[in-house]
Amino acid sequence: MRRRRRLAGIGRSSARPGGPASVGRVTSADDVAGLDDLPFRTEVEVALLLVSPRHRYEGRPADGALPVGADDPDESRDRIELRSGLGIVGDRYFAARAHVHASVTVIGMEGLEAVGEAIGATVDPAATRRNVFLRGADVEALRGEPFSLESVLPGGDSSGALGRAVRFRGYRAANPCAWMDHEVAPGAFRAMRGRGGVRCDPESDGVLTLGPAVLRTARPVALG
Repeated sequence: MRRRRRLAGIGRSSARPGGPASVGRVTSADDVAGLDDLPFRTEVEVALLLVSPRHRYEGRPADGALPVGADDPDESRDRIELRSGLGIVGDRYFAARAHVHASVTVIGMEGLEAVGEAIGATVDPAATRRNVFLRGADVEALRGEPFSLESVLPGGDSSGALGRAVRFRGYRAANPCAWMDHEVAPGAFRAMRGRGGVRCDPESDGVLTLGPAVLRTARPVALG
């Protein structure tokens, strides 16, 4: 069985070398083609990227999650490729009609840390089965909002798909399910209400990587 990679230090903010000088800092946006309606720029960190080619939380939670198959790729990725209107390449929700407006789920690391404090347990972010884990912004404020994410490249190289802002539309809340009590920790189902992230669709093609990124929004989404 493949070992699921865990994210260490969920309770600590970690700026990566070459990352944003101040994660969570909000400024007016740079002039970026096609993003005129997103005037607020927030420096964030992409802390974890998760892509799962198949469902693992099926059936009864009490029976436990399906194991990662021996031939399955690692679910924790250094980079992901997104396609407009389809989702994340290689993910179980890619081009799935049943998950229209919900092909990508973005969640805030600060919210998961609050969940851990509320239930008095260590939270493995990957166990929530979200896709894009951000640090430095109020992700829950993205419900019903347009936004974009752009990975910051070393040396400022912005050639190719990596270095272009990926535009998203936030839709409904990613409400927790009963699986959270079994796979995250007892009490996580209730504690994750209002902190479970936002279901989104990408509206442009692009690539996201771990590390510093820029979040552009129509209104401020700084952490309170």
